[in-house]
Parts: sequence; structure tokens; C-alpha cells
Amino acid sequence: MNPSGHVAVVTGGGSGLGEATARALAAKGAKVALFDVGLERAQKVAEEIGGIAVKCDVSNGEAGEAAFREVTEKLGVPRILINCAGIAIALKTIGKDGVHSLDAYRKVIEVNLIGTFNMIRLMADGAQHLDPLESGERGVIVNTASVAAYDGQIGQIAYASSKGGVVGMTLPAARDLSRSGIRVCTIAPGIFMTPMLAGLPEDAQKSLGQQVPFPPRLGQPAEYGALAVHIVENEMLNGETIRLDGAIRMAPK
Repeated sequence: MNPSGHVAVVTGGGSGLGEATARALAAKGAKVALFDVGLERAQKVAEEIGGIAVKCDVSNGEAGEAAFREVTEKLGVPRILINCAGIAIALKTIGKDGVHSLDAYRKVIEVNLIGTFNMIRLMADGAQHLDPLESGERGVIVNTASVAAYDGQIGQIAYASSKGGVVGMTLPAARDLSRSGIRVCTIAPGIFMTPMLAGLPEDAQKSLGQQVPFPPRLGQPAEYGALAVHIVENEMLNGETIRLDGAIRMAPK
């Protein structure tokens, strides 16, 4: 699908991977809506790319429905969805401070896994009624997992669980939505220069980057955005999770 002229929703669009993807889609001519709980930053990005910002807690059903209604009213029904919204915590199953908080575990699952599914179901519900493009395609969904889905480290039990779920839903979602002409893929990034890592000292950033076999550096959000756009454009990519990690395989810690 050529993104030009089509409506795209990017969750977590106010920063990091989401921001880079929103900018990449806008550069291709897409009409972009940025979903984020932090509306101020999302609005700034939206103004710069000629899109709109919508406040949305992706894990909340009613909030998601309201956000998609707003996009439809202002831009049209989305054909493209890029799920970048997510959170991470660092807690061991049993740590020095005691047992892992069940509420903390649940929160990560709700945002990263349930939130991803919530956005998928709502986007697909609208896109299934769109007129098909020449090839029969009606929409494209790109989710964000992580190499932690495969190489979860010590203290990543909640995060790895949530991202493993995103990987696991990719193929059945693609199969479910195939009759509607909607493709589903997932990107599993390695260590990327997100706002969290950008706050680390330069030496710490360099040390993390050197763990990557090649190129020995942190990934750039624009590289994620470029792959997301390619998935949108490449019709044969469907039902697959792609590692974007410079060949890193994470050690236990």
C-alpha cells in the first residue's frame, strides 16, 4: 500500500519509535493521527507534520473507541495502524524487596498486550468496511514487540511476557483479518535510542551499543520508522515478526 493520501494512526506517537514512524508516514503523504496519553508532546509533533494529536489510553476500550471516532470525523477511516505505545518496568519475580507486584505486572500486560489488541480490533472494525484497493487490500497493521519476547532478561518478566504475547498474536491476527484484506506484522526492536536511553550518560549509551554485533551502536528511531513504512508498502509481508536488532542476543543481565 502506498501510504500517500491514506489515514494512519500511530500510538505512542509523541516520542521515540512512534514519533519517528509518524514523521516517516507523513513524509510519504499519509494523513497521520498520533495517539498518546501525553498530549502536549504529541500535539507538537502533529503540528510539525500536519497531523492531529488525540489523547488515548490504548488499554481502555471506551477511550479507544472515542479516539477512533475522532480520527474518522477529522481525517477519515484509518487504513494504517502502527502500535508503538508501551511501558516497561524492571522487577524480578522474587527480588530483594519481596515478591513482584501483581498490580505492576497487570499494568504492563494491560498497556502492552491488551492495548495492542484493543487498537487492532478497533482499527480493523472500521477498515473492513472500506472499499478495497486495486489488490484487494483494505488495511495494514504493524505492532511493536521487542527482542525481550525471545531473550527476556533478569527483571523483565512482565515486559517479556507482554511482548511475547504481541509476537504470539501476530499470525492469528493476520489469519483472522485476511478475509477483510488487512495485513498484520510485528517489529521486534533491539536496543534503540528511546527517550529513556537518551537520558543515560554518553558512556553508558556507548557501552550498550557495543553489545550489538553490527552495527555496534544503538538503533535509531528513524530506522524503526523506515521498516514500518516498508511493511506498509510491501504487500507480501504478512503474519510475520521481524527482529530489528543488529543481530544482538540479550544476555541474562
